[in-house]
Amino acid sequence: MRAADDIFREELSELLPDLALSEAEPRYLEEPRGRWFGQGGLLAKPASTEEVSQILKLCHAQSVPVVPYGGGTGLVSGQIMPGEIRPLILSLEKMTRIRDADAHTMIVEAGLTLAQVQEAAEARGRLFPLSLASQGTARIGGCLATNAGGVNVLRYGNTRELCLGVEAVLADGTIVSGLKRLRKDNTGYDIKDLMIGSEGSLGVITAASLRLFPRPSEVGTAFFVVQGPEAALELLEIAEARMVGCVSAFELIARQGLEFLAQVGPEVHMPFAEAPDWMVLCEIGLPAGMDAEEALAGLFEAAGDLVSDGVIAQSGQQRADMWALRENIPEANKRIGSISSHDVSVPLPSLPAFIKAAGEGLAELGDIRVNCFGHVGDGNLHYNAFPAAGKTRADYDHLKGAVKDCVYAVVDSFGGSVSAEHGIGRIKTGDLERYGDAGKLAVMRAVKAALDPKGIMNPGAVLVAGE
Repeated sequence: MRAADDIFREELSELLPDLALSEAEPRYLEEPRGRWFGQGGLLAKPASTEEVSQILKLCHAQSVPVVPYGGGTGLVSGQIMPGEIRPLILSLEKMTRIRDADAHTMIVEAGLTLAQVQEAAEARGRLFPLSLASQGTARIGGCLATNAGGVNVLRYGNTRELCLGVEAVLADGTIVSGLKRLRKDNTGYDIKDLMIGSEGSLGVITAASLRLFPRPSEVGTAFFVVQGPEAALELLEIAEARMVGCVSAFELIARQGLEFLAQVGPEVHMPFAEAPDWMVLCEIGLPAGMDAEEALAGLFEAAGDLVSDGVIAQSGQQRADMWALRENIPEANKRIGSISSHDVSVPLPSLPAFIKAAGEGLAELGDIRVNCFGHVGDGNLHYNAFPAAGKTRADYDHLKGAVKDCVYAVVDSFGGSVSAEHGIGRIKTGDLERYGDAGKLAVMRAVKAALDPKGIMNPGAVLVAGE
């Protein structure tokens, strides 16, 4: 494989004289937690799908590796490439047009940030429900390439379910135009679903047809103190039975997360005088004629002994404060410094048993604090292990592998996934090999070989390099 050297840069400049080319700045070479760093490379910023196609044709002909780059917010090192070979880093940040929109769909280019897509939908009186803490930076192309999840999956599904079609460029420059705005299109293999979640390893998503939804007339948000994960699931069942299809988010938060926030910040408004062992953040979106506060108060009463206390947001600011607490837990985790972080999912009925078994397994390894939180409504937990008070991450370097193996073994025993929403990237390729189905992996390798025979697309991401 050839590096994106000076000669290649000249060839690319000749081919596309107006293309924005430069050396990659440091921000393109590291992931948000600052643990992984990529090889410096040539940064290209195409302004159109045709330019992307021309770039990839040349890279394919010259066997130059390509790293597609969105907002750089990925947490599994899919957006950076280590090693000795300089890659071409392909950023779509100049491709920010909204090509078309109606009441039900919006066709957007991949370089728009998620926040810009949300704002464009809101300006049309509609809702694009994908919601992430990094939405001001994350680009929609990256969200699609990683099949991002977020807090509203319970009601609206993950990114795959919010997309009707994609336009993509394959490794050899072939443009696949699939931007039809159809819920039903049963015409063979679904290339859209192949590209979504491929993390840039099969091609580059350049545009997408996205689903828009009616905006709920009434939104209500509340914290409920629950006895534990079992009670949280029972409360979710009651909520969904009382408000069918209207529960947008249901987030589990443990005392440890609140203690980390109090210790290292960011400063947030704590809803209760004393931090509870467990609480849930519940958000509902109701049609006209229904009162959200009344609905949440009714849920509190119906929950009985499952809930010991609760706070219902009385204003937009109180709702924002509640979400600020939830969204800042990852930042507090970063400031504390984890031994090992895990984005996992298990079937909902198994969630309490998983939390118990994983905690017991880690306790056998040493004095380890666990911050368990996340999207309990869809079975996705961020189950992160931290040093005991007074110790640092370095004190546990010898246990890092054992901690991860312990958590993943428990996840696997419950029929779960070692990557619920963050993807595989480069960090989890070994985990995919270990816990993935052999048949599925064989199909993935065959697809990779067919669409990217020279292996230039994001080498080492998703599949072990060379496979």
